[in-house]
Amino acid sequence: MALEGNIVDAAKAIELGLATGLGAIGPGAGVGYLMGKTVESVARQPELRGEIMGLMFLGLALTEAITFYALLMGFVAFFLV
Repeated sequence: MALEGNIVDAAKAIELGLATGLGAIGPGAGVGYLMGKTVESVARQPELRGEIMGLMFLGLALTEAITFYALLMGFVAFFLV
């Protein structure tokens, strides 16, 4: 039936959205925690602001990479399964 293909395509689209959305929850919480601790650290020791900010951006990049892995796995499941 022609309807079966449409249902499969719709299910794949929903799966892609869910994979990306659920995969972004953890990194979103991690980025919020990272920013809060950075502000706290700079408030306690403002003279180390440069070093703290450098470490923050490194942690931010590594945390955000998890979201892209979730998106990539969603695309793999969407196009290959």
